[in-house]
Amino acid sequence: MAKNLVIVESPSKARTLTKYLGRNYTVKASVGHVVDLPKSKLGVDVERDFRPEYVVIPGKKKVLDELKKAAKDKENVFLAPDPDREGEAIAWHIAQYLGKRKNVFRVRFNEITKKAVEEALRNPTGIDHKLFEAQTARRILDRLVGYELSPLLWKKVRRGLSAGRVQSVAVRLIVEREREIEAFRPVEYWSIEARLEGPQPPPFTARLFKIRGERLDNEKLRIESEAAAKALLDGLSEGTWKVARVETKERRRHPAPPFITSRLQQEASRKLGFNPRRTMAVAQKLYEGVELGAEGAVGLITYMRTDSARLSAEALSQVRGYIGEKYGAGYLPDSPNFYRSKKDAQDAHEAIRPTSVDWPPERVAPYLQRDELALYTLIWNRFVACQMTPARFDQTAIDVEARDLLFRATGQVMRFDGFIRVYTEGRDDAVAPTEDEEGEGRSLPELHEGDVLKLLDLLPEQHFTEPPPRYTQASLIKELEEKGIGRPSTYATIVGTILNREYVHEDPSKRLRPTRLGLVVTDLLVGSFPDILNVEFTAGMEDELDKIEEGSEHWVAAIRRFYRPFEKDLAEAEEKMPSVKGEGQKTDLVCDKCGSPMVIKWGRNGEFLACSAYPECENTKNFVYAEDGSIRIDEPQAPKEPCPKCGKPLAVRFSKFGRFIGCTGYPECNHKHSMKAPPRSIGMACPDCGQGDVQERRSRRGKPFYGCDRYPQCKFATWDPPVAEACPECSAKYLVEKVTKRDGRLRKCVQPGCNYRESLDEAEAVNA
Repeated sequence: MAKNLVIVESPSKARTLTKYLGRNYTVKASVGHVVDLPKSKLGVDVERDFRPEYVVIPGKKKVLDELKKAAKDKENVFLAPDPDREGEAIAWHIAQYLGKRKNVFRVRFNEITKKAVEEALRNPTGIDHKLFEAQTARRILDRLVGYELSPLLWKKVRRGLSAGRVQSVAVRLIVEREREIEAFRPVEYWSIEARLEGPQPPPFTARLFKIRGERLDNEKLRIESEAAAKALLDGLSEGTWKVARVETKERRRHPAPPFITSRLQQEASRKLGFNPRRTMAVAQKLYEGVELGAEGAVGLITYMRTDSARLSAEALSQVRGYIGEKYGAGYLPDSPNFYRSKKDAQDAHEAIRPTSVDWPPERVAPYLQRDELALYTLIWNRFVACQMTPARFDQTAIDVEARDLLFRATGQVMRFDGFIRVYTEGRDDAVAPTEDEEGEGRSLPELHEGDVLKLLDLLPEQHFTEPPPRYTQASLIKELEEKGIGRPSTYATIVGTILNREYVHEDPSKRLRPTRLGLVVTDLLVGSFPDILNVEFTAGMEDELDKIEEGSEHWVAAIRRFYRPFEKDLAEAEEKMPSVKGEGQKTDLVCDKCGSPMVIKWGRNGEFLACSAYPECENTKNFVYAEDGSIRIDEPQAPKEPCPKCGKPLAVRFSKFGRFIGCTGYPECNHKHSMKAPPRSIGMACPDCGQGDVQERRSRRGKPFYGCDRYPQCKFATWDPPVAEACPECSAKYLVEKVTKRDGRLRKCVQPGCNYRESLDEAEAVNA
């Protein structure tokens, strides 16, 4: 019989550890959190130092009883959830349920390899109470804001809305960016290029750089019109063009640091097209262990929720040996490359890297699914490249004088590829190349100071300044990181939450835009809670949580400083916040039945247009957002071809299942067919294959269902909307939401034989 019990939080992690530990250890999984604040009420005693009321999560009593039974006769119990705040909270709650026992220990490992796990078990510690208190403070802060702001929005806007301490700030960033774009007025400016030829080929192009010694920058000094451009061009064709300066120097480009969480999410978005939630789901599998044939389960990467660029001495030694052997001494720097973490990084874990150089992508490719291999290759290449020598370029700049104008041509040729042989960092579309990067790959002719050049052509070109780009999921995470909002474990959750709560939507180009509901709710909250929705204030709260973890701040004092002003603002908002419930938001559209203005209203199924003369006029319309952010009525045109059965015209009709095409000769002719909308991603990784995205689709009869976008390779499908939460009773990978006449909205398990179900309407009613 095994003498020791190891408790982790996920079944896949348990399988990997079972392979490593042998007969003396039993490994059990808690399947995530086991206790939490109750859903049916606030669960925080504000008057008694914000004491939390923890309850066993529905369905987890059986799991806890099994853990307690398994621990009963064991010499040692090792709690091994993830090494972060949430993992510490899981360990603390399990330890409390097991009772006062001297043989319960906490173990942490940054990578799930045999060596790391055995080392952790040889050096167990106690639970880090400061880390647990930091997580407790975060949970209570989020509960206070969510459960006290949401009912206010129900009263002032519509039932079912929600607000969050961090999520609402993220929506505010998107709203403010949208308003910047709306207020932006493009400004005209012109550039001038000259095609020139010297004594030696090839011809080259130089751009106007300075006017009378002042540099063009399109802000302080720009060519504002075509007339101004022509004035500068007058006489240039007949003038002398002479080389004023030739400068050649070596430029080095250094590799990017190894991945931290936010950078991994951004780069996976640029290069692989993964949204943050998908990136983290795949990374979790790589971390917890992948079956590699005869080798069994192997954890391929280190812990993926980190803000530290630090690498261990062992990892540096391994990768330097690999680089020298595979690429040669020229690619290996004399000493390891070290990278600074950002100022407020917790630095608790290493950067994200492969656990061993013995597992290159080509070796593990036969065992990995498509998404797993793509992400692992990205992490591998970035890790190897970060310890390679810089790339070297010969960069040449040629300044050409013509009258009182200075034109500049730049070119650079790679002399040694260095780290670029393995990896180069991606670039966002909106980011322009730096001055050093301009001219990359372009060769210039050999010229000398004083050489006279021949003018071949003058090329003036009109431009307009552009507004700031809308956020993508990846660039929003970058902004949150730079402003100190959230932490590595929360980025993907923040973005996923705001997309699921009707405040933000993705346009066809994957840019984030606020909905009209998002604009209204943000304006109301900013007006009544300027501190809570303040970016600097929210970042300051993250610093407070870090101080709690460090032991320099008490969690009750931190929450009290936050809550007292919030409580006062909440009382004032109850009286002063304007109510828009039932009013809707005015539009420029007119009701086609009575001529009254149409307004945007919000129902259970989202936004719609309604006549402002309601209840006298009950006209409603669906609408869609145009590319410029305006709205238009969504009235699809009926097909021009006649009914194939009777020859009468076809029309768009409506039923409880949605729109369809039907014959105008109904009921004599019952011909109909569906109007299939394009599939819509719900932002959830497929629970069956783990590679695809779950999409909302339509059946042949127009009924919505949810299936994997890799069909027919993956056959996952469900009629009810799936939710990316494991079942707390049977550990099924997902739950579904269902609406019934008798029970209202339910969240339930689909696993045969599992009876887990939870009423969402009851929880909302109690909250309100």
